[in-house]
Amino acid sequence: MKRKDYISWDEYFMGVALLASKRSKDPNTQVGACIVDENNIILSTGYNGFPIGCSDDEYPWEREGSDTKYPYVVHAELNTILNANGKNLRGSRIYVSLFPCNECAKAIIQSGIKEVIYISDKYSQTPSTRASKRMLSSGGVSFRKLDPAVDSIVINLKSE
Repeated sequence: MKRKDYISWDEYFMGVALLASKRSKDPNTQVGACIVDENNIILSTGYNGFPIGCSDDEYPWEREGSDTKYPYVVHAELNTILNANGKNLRGSRIYVSLFPCNECAKAIIQSGIKEVIYISDKYSQTPSTRASKRMLSSGGVSFRKLDPAVDSIVINLKSE
């Protein structure tokens, strides 16, 4: 008899996105994303961080002031799309830990992704997120908040 306590596809792919977010060096916000095709095959993963060649030690991580992280950071969704290296993303789904901003929504629509699954929508009342939802809806991209059956997934890296 097969075991019954296995995780769903949605929980699995969101777990991959959350694991990817652990690579982010951002001290305030770590976001991860995972793009999956219609056959549940992972096409790409990514997280928020600076572009290749832009040192995490030389660029600012500040959120306020004259020199902030915002002009430099590549969001997880865009990074994941770019990490796909030209793979066909039409009809795919993107799992992301934080609802996409308006700039990422543009890239999601243009790349052909058809569904966004997210955990947090903490910026739902900002103009950026409202614009994102409007564009995603107009562009034929559905979105939904993940309602997992499990609270956590534990990964133990130490051998037994």
